[in-house]
Amino acid sequence: SSDVCSSDLEVGNFHSAIIQWLNMKHLPRIILEVVPHNEQNYETAGDYFKSGKNWKIRTSKINADMEFLILFHEFIEWYLTQKRGISEPDIAKFDKEFEQNRKRGNVDEPGDDVNAPYYNEHQIATWFEKEMSGVLGVDWIKYTNKVNSL
Repeated sequence: SSDVCSSDLEVGNFHSAIIQWLNMKHLPRIILEVVPHNEQNYETAGDYFKSGKNWKIRTSKINADMEFLILFHEFIEWYLTQKRGISEPDIAKFDKEFEQNRKRGNVDEPGDDVNAPYYNEHQIATWFEKEMSGVLGVDWIKYTNKVNSL
């Protein structure tokens, strides 16, 4: 099976799963944007979407390290979903419905829901994001609290 589950992440087998997806010849033009939170397409700190022939990957304005972490996560997730044939409109639809039905006090990300069409890709992106937060010296708990407070 080509699916990656959280137990694969824990034992490090995700590398082989990623490598089998990496057969794209060239990346499209990708525009990275840092925007005020209220300019996001919906209630999210990070997003990616097609804009004409280009892709845009956006993060809400926080600080440079945290913006980088969000863009890093979104780029990995975007690439993996493209490789797996998971459409951005399906992802956005799921995310928007998740946000509309969010229960008060729930701070889960839509991609953490096992029903998300990009659940595995989100888990992999989060793993890399968390590793990179350590490299940058960004406290993971403070970071996630800041993102959740947006």
